[in-house]
Amino acid sequence: MTLNYIMKGRDRLMKNNIVLIGMPGAGKSTVGVILAKVIGYNFIDSDLLIQEQEKALLREIIARDGLEGFLTIENQVNRDIECDNTVIATGGSVVYCQEAMEHLREIGKVVYIKLSYETIKKRLGNIKQRGVVFQDGQTLKSLYNERSPLYEKYAHVIVDGEGLDIESLMEQILKDINR
Repeated sequence: MTLNYIMKGRDRLMKNNIVLIGMPGAGKSTVGVILAKVIGYNFIDSDLLIQEQEKALLREIIARDGLEGFLTIENQVNRDIECDNTVIATGGSVVYCQEAMEHLREIGKVVYIKLSYETIKKRLGNIKQRGVVFQDGQTLKSLYNERSPLYEKYAHVIVDGEGLDIESLMEQILKDINR
């Protein structure tokens, strides 16, 4: 699927997408691919769209443009996604982008994959390699505490992923979005 196909330019907005949000390490991309296959949807990883548009890795964009510059790009890319029958895995910092989050809520059902801080900490390796948006001096714990209420604010559905493997998480997402 090309960037042009899913970016602005389509005639209409569809509302049958599934948008996955949550902390880095929550499994958004991993479960998103499997979920898309199981339900016959397309799959988009918005972090990959950012990298494609900017011709750079996330950590390189952050180094080049700073956190605010990165968030401006992240907002624009997510705001411009237009698709249907698609599972969209977002970057963990998309919740700082109000315009993008309002758009994503309009075009799909936003699902927050909620995990405990302890689980996120265990899953993440070198967090700087992942291109995670940290303020100077910020810890993973303070980032978790800052973002959790934002994920809850924007979510249509909150899925507790604690203790679930990817297959079980996918099944729980399907069950919860169909309630």
